[in-house]
Amino acid sequence: MASDSDFLHKFAPSVLVFKAIIGAIAADFVLLAFILLRRTYRKRFFRRRDRRVFELRQQWDALISGEIPFETWRTNPFDRRIIEDMALDAFETAPADQSARLLHFLRTAGLIEKRIFEARTLKGWRRRSALVALGRTRAPEGIPALSEALRDRDLEARNAALRGLGRLGSPEAAEEILHWVAESGLNVPALPLQNALINCCREKPQILLPYLQHAPPKLREVLGRVLGEVASSSLGEDLIGLADDDLPELRAAAARAMSNAQPGHALDVLAELSRDTVWFVRLRAVVAMGNLYDPKAVPHLLKALTDSNRLVRMRAAEGLVDFKSELDSIFVRVAKTHDRYGLHAFLAALENAGLRDTLDAEIRRAPSLPSIELHELLTILRVGKFPEAQVAEAIETVETPAPK
Repeated sequence: MASDSDFLHKFAPSVLVFKAIIGAIAADFVLLAFILLRRTYRKRFFRRRDRRVFELRQQWDALISGEIPFETWRTNPFDRRIIEDMALDAFETAPADQSARLLHFLRTAGLIEKRIFEARTLKGWRRRSALVALGRTRAPEGIPALSEALRDRDLEARNAALRGLGRLGSPEAAEEILHWVAESGLNVPALPLQNALINCCREKPQILLPYLQHAPPKLREVLGRVLGEVASSSLGEDLIGLADDDLPELRAAAARAMSNAQPGHALDVLAELSRDTVWFVRLRAVVAMGNLYDPKAVPHLLKALTDSNRLVRMRAAEGLVDFKSELDSIFVRVAKTHDRYGLHAFLAALENAGLRDTLDAEIRRAPSLPSIELHELLTILRVGKFPEAQVAEAIETVETPAPK
């Protein structure tokens, strides 16, 4: 008996391992069966959906106009979801008259009210889906429900509501977003907030100005970037006050906005900003001066061509090259700076614009240039170096012994 017990005890671990292997194989079979069953179901579902979409597309005009009674499809969740998706997709590219027709259809069919109810009562991903779909309808009656979701504890719900309000693209939606961030601060990622406000503030950018004055620093930076994107001539002189702000982001945003709004004294303010201590403020100012296409900006762009930052030099050169009718005189002034980095930036911009041969021909035709200066300019244009640099390289080559 003792020997039999020892024998069974000896093989007990092997039995446990065998059972574990059998269990793992059974679990794999169950998982594989579930995957195959799910694939089969989804294949049949999408095949059925595609067939139904084709059928409904043939009757689309009758559906939208109401010739087909809403009761025939509204109580069917499968058909209702397909028709709603088709209507919302049509919103993306529809002209104004067609958009009004689609919005009337969604209201008459009660689909907007249904989405408002779902946005207020559902939970989880169903609620988030309803919030985004409600924004896609672009119906102003959906703003209160979206505004309520902005104050939800769930971050995903807040992001979905923010996306929905951004899809509306109306100043009323922008007011709700701005009221919310003024109350609760920046409690969502900055990029979605920025994108939503850009979409909503294009028609009325001046609604940003009161919030810019009282918002905390991080939120002011976001609002400043939005203002730089949506600024228009309606802002006028309000932008000039932002150019003296303590935050570099606000100064950069003011510089960017001035190229769009073009208020009075814009060039003077941009010239001052092009000498800012922060490089990206100088960059925005130089880009804005180039967008003004004002010949009075040429001296300031030439000064920026000698900037310590490479990006500032490149954008200054691009702004100078845009003055195609004055390329020869501008190139003479570039050569007089004796700044090789600025020269390289100007020649690179000239090459990218395909104007190098044009400038060569204009210099050769210039009647006021002496022959010596003409030869030097053509050499600089061809070689990309100043004469002093060429002489220095020649001397260095002579004085340096050749390697043995």
